[in-house]
Amino acid sequence: MTKASELRKSDVISANGTLYVVRQIDVQAPSARGAATLFRVRASAVGGGSKFEERFKGDDDITTVALSRHPARLSYIDGDEYVFMDDEDFSQYTFRREDIEDELDFITEATEGLLVLRVEEQVVGLELPTTVTLEIIETAPAMKAASASARTKPATLSTGVVVQVPEYINPGERVRINTAERRFMSRA
Repeated sequence: MTKASELRKSDVISANGTLYVVRQIDVQAPSARGAATLFRVRASAVGGGSKFEERFKGDDDITTVALSRHPARLSYIDGDEYVFMDDEDFSQYTFRREDIEDELDFITEATEGLLVLRVEEQVVGLELPTTVTLEIIETAPAMKAASASARTKPATLSTGVVVQVPEYINPGERVRINTAERRFMSRA
Protein backbone atom coordinates (compact mmCIF):
# COMPACT_ATOMS: atom_id res chain seq x y z
CA MET A 1 0.00 0.00 0.00
CA THR A 2 1.18 3.47 -0.88
CA LYS A 3 -0.21 6.83 0.15
CA ALA A 4 -1.64 8.86 -2.75
CA SER A 5 0.79 11.67 -1.95
CA GLU A 6 3.74 9.26 -2.49
CA LEU A 7 2.52 7.88 -5.82
CA ARG A 8 4.81 8.53 -8.83
CA LYS A 9 4.39 8.43 -12.56
CA SER A 10 5.17 4.90 -13.89
CA ASP A 11 4.05 3.20 -10.66
CA VAL A 12 1.74 0.22 -11.14
CA ILE A 13 -1.49 0.17 -9.16
CA SER A 14 -4.10 -2.54 -8.75
CA ALA A 15 -7.73 -1.44 -9.07
CA ASN A 16 -10.87 -3.43 -9.88
CA GLY A 17 -8.77 -6.58 -10.35
CA THR A 18 -6.68 -4.97 -13.12
CA LEU A 19 -3.13 -3.61 -13.17
CA TYR A 20 -2.75 -0.01 -14.33
CA VAL A 21 0.37 2.04 -15.09
CA VAL A 22 0.18 5.60 -13.74
CA ARG A 23 0.57 8.02 -16.66
CA GLN A 24 -0.27 11.36 -15.06
CA ILE A 25 -0.80 12.79 -11.58
CA ASP A 26 -2.43 16.20 -11.15
CA VAL A 27 -2.24 17.84 -7.72
CA GLN A 28 -5.05 20.15 -6.64
CA ALA A 29 -4.21 22.17 -3.55
CA PRO A 30 -7.33 23.67 -1.95
CA SER A 31 -7.52 27.30 -0.97
CA ALA A 32 -9.81 26.69 2.02
CA ARG A 33 -8.38 25.90 5.42
CA GLY A 34 -8.70 22.31 6.50
CA ALA A 35 -9.44 20.99 3.03
CA ALA A 36 -7.40 18.02 1.81
CA THR A 37 -5.06 18.11 -1.16
CA LEU A 38 -6.49 16.02 -3.99
CA PHE A 39 -4.47 13.86 -6.38
CA ARG A 40 -6.10 13.04 -9.72
CA VAL A 41 -4.50 9.86 -11.03
CA ARG A 42 -4.77 8.88 -14.69
CA ALA A 43 -3.60 5.42 -15.64
CA SER A 44 -3.87 2.92 -18.47
CA ALA A 45 -4.20 -0.84 -18.24
CA VAL A 46 -1.04 -2.94 -18.48
CA GLY A 47 -0.87 -4.35 -22.00
CA GLY A 48 -3.26 -1.73 -23.39
CA GLY A 49 -7.00 -1.47 -23.19
CA SER A 50 -9.02 0.36 -20.57
CA LYS A 51 -8.16 3.62 -18.84
CA PHE A 52 -8.46 4.47 -15.16
CA GLU A 53 -9.04 7.88 -13.62
CA GLU A 54 -9.71 8.55 -9.96
CA ARG A 55 -9.26 11.29 -7.34
CA PHE A 56 -7.61 10.51 -4.02
CA LYS A 57 -6.89 12.47 -0.86
CA GLY A 58 -3.21 12.65 0.09
CA ASP A 59 -3.50 10.10 2.90
CA ASP A 60 -5.63 7.54 0.99
CA ASP A 61 -4.00 4.13 0.64
CA ILE A 62 -3.58 2.78 -2.89
CA THR A 63 -2.62 -0.80 -3.69
CA THR A 64 0.64 -0.78 -5.63
CA VAL A 65 2.51 -3.64 -7.26
CA ALA A 66 6.27 -4.22 -6.97
CA LEU A 67 8.19 -3.19 -10.08
CA SER A 68 11.58 -4.23 -11.32
CA ARG A 69 13.58 -1.69 -13.30
CA HIS A 70 16.01 -2.79 -16.01
CA PRO A 71 18.45 -0.44 -17.79
CA ALA A 72 17.86 -0.42 -21.55
CA ARG A 73 18.45 1.55 -24.71
CA LEU A 74 16.60 2.03 -27.99
CA SER A 75 17.70 -0.70 -30.39
CA TYR A 76 15.58 -0.10 -33.51
CA ILE A 77 12.18 1.05 -34.79
CA ASP A 78 9.97 -1.29 -36.80
CA GLY A 79 6.96 0.66 -38.11
CA ASP A 80 4.90 1.60 -35.05
CA GLU A 81 6.88 -0.67 -32.74
CA TYR A 82 9.92 0.44 -30.77
CA VAL A 83 12.37 -2.26 -29.67
CA PHE A 84 14.58 -1.66 -26.62
CA MET A 85 17.46 -3.89 -25.59
CA ASP A 86 18.26 -4.69 -21.97
CA ASP A 87 21.80 -3.48 -21.11
CA GLU A 88 22.40 -6.40 -18.72
CA ASP A 89 21.05 -9.57 -20.37
CA PHE A 90 20.46 -8.26 -23.92
CA SER A 91 16.80 -9.34 -23.98
CA GLN A 92 14.50 -7.25 -26.15
CA TYR A 93 11.34 -5.38 -25.16
CA THR A 94 8.82 -4.22 -27.76
CA PHE A 95 6.51 -1.24 -27.19
CA ARG A 96 3.76 0.11 -29.41
CA ARG A 97 4.06 3.79 -30.29
CA GLU A 98 0.81 4.78 -28.53
CA ASP A 99 1.95 3.12 -25.28
CA ILE A 100 5.10 5.26 -24.97
CA GLU A 101 4.06 8.38 -26.90
CA ASP A 102 4.86 10.80 -24.03
CA GLU A 103 8.31 9.28 -23.49
CA LEU A 104 9.23 9.40 -27.21
CA ASP A 105 9.63 13.19 -26.99
CA PHE A 106 12.94 12.58 -25.18
CA ILE A 107 14.24 9.30 -26.63
CA THR A 108 16.96 9.00 -29.25
CA GLU A 109 19.32 6.14 -30.02
CA ALA A 110 21.94 7.89 -27.85
CA THR A 111 19.66 8.34 -24.80
CA GLU A 112 21.20 6.80 -21.69
CA GLY A 113 19.52 6.07 -18.38
CA LEU A 114 16.28 4.57 -19.74
CA LEU A 115 14.65 1.98 -17.53
CA VAL A 116 12.21 -0.71 -18.69
CA LEU A 117 9.60 -1.38 -16.00
CA ARG A 118 8.44 -4.96 -15.41
CA VAL A 119 5.89 -6.56 -13.11
CA GLU A 120 7.01 -10.16 -12.71
CA GLU A 121 7.77 -11.05 -16.37
CA GLN A 122 5.34 -8.59 -17.98
CA VAL A 123 6.71 -5.34 -19.45
CA VAL A 124 4.58 -2.38 -18.36
CA GLY A 125 6.41 0.78 -19.46
CA LEU A 126 9.48 2.98 -19.68
CA GLU A 127 10.96 5.35 -17.15
CA LEU A 128 12.94 8.29 -18.50
CA PRO A 129 16.11 9.66 -16.91
CA THR A 130 15.64 12.92 -15.00
CA THR A 131 17.50 14.89 -17.67
CA VAL A 132 18.39 14.28 -21.31
CA THR A 133 20.72 16.09 -23.69
CA LEU A 134 19.22 17.03 -27.06
CA GLU A 135 20.20 19.24 -29.97
CA ILE A 136 18.24 22.32 -30.98
CA ILE A 137 17.17 21.99 -34.59
CA GLU A 138 15.24 25.21 -35.03
CA THR A 139 14.90 28.46 -33.09
CA ALA A 140 15.21 32.17 -33.70
CA PRO A 141 18.81 33.46 -33.86
CA ALA A 142 20.41 34.60 -30.62
CA MET A 143 19.90 38.22 -29.68
CA LYS A 144 22.70 40.54 -28.70
CA ALA A 145 22.69 41.32 -24.95
CA ALA A 146 19.96 38.70 -24.42
CA SER A 147 21.74 37.32 -21.35
CA ALA A 148 20.65 40.41 -19.42
CA SER A 149 16.98 39.44 -19.71
CA ALA A 150 15.00 36.43 -18.59
CA ARG A 151 12.91 36.24 -21.77
CA THR A 152 12.53 32.95 -23.59
CA LYS A 153 11.77 31.77 -27.10
CA PRO A 154 10.44 28.46 -28.48
CA ALA A 155 12.98 25.93 -29.76
CA THR A 156 12.38 22.68 -31.64
CA LEU A 157 14.60 19.83 -30.43
CA SER A 158 15.95 16.88 -32.45
CA THR A 159 13.03 14.67 -31.32
CA GLY A 160 10.44 17.22 -32.47
CA VAL A 161 9.37 18.48 -29.06
CA VAL A 162 9.20 22.26 -28.55
CA VAL A 163 10.49 23.81 -25.31
CA GLN A 164 11.15 27.36 -24.15
CA VAL A 165 14.83 28.33 -24.07
CA PRO A 166 16.63 31.59 -23.17
CA GLU A 167 17.09 34.10 -26.00
CA TYR A 168 20.88 33.62 -26.09
CA ILE A 169 20.62 29.98 -27.33
CA ASN A 170 21.41 29.30 -31.01
CA PRO A 171 20.28 26.53 -33.40
CA GLY A 172 22.69 23.56 -33.35
CA GLU A 173 23.51 23.89 -29.64
CA ARG A 174 23.03 20.93 -27.31
CA VAL A 175 20.92 21.56 -24.21
CA ARG A 176 19.90 19.64 -21.10
CA ILE A 177 16.14 19.18 -20.66
CA ASN A 178 14.26 18.17 -17.50
CA THR A 179 11.99 15.33 -18.70
CA ALA A 180 9.43 15.57 -15.88
CA GLU A 181 8.81 19.30 -16.29
CA ARG A 182 9.63 19.43 -20.03
CA ARG A 183 11.79 22.51 -19.58
CA PHE A 184 15.26 23.83 -20.40
CA MET A 185 17.89 23.41 -17.67
CA SER A 186 21.22 24.43 -19.17
CA ARG A 187 23.59 24.15 -22.10
CA ALA A 188 25.16 20.73 -22.44
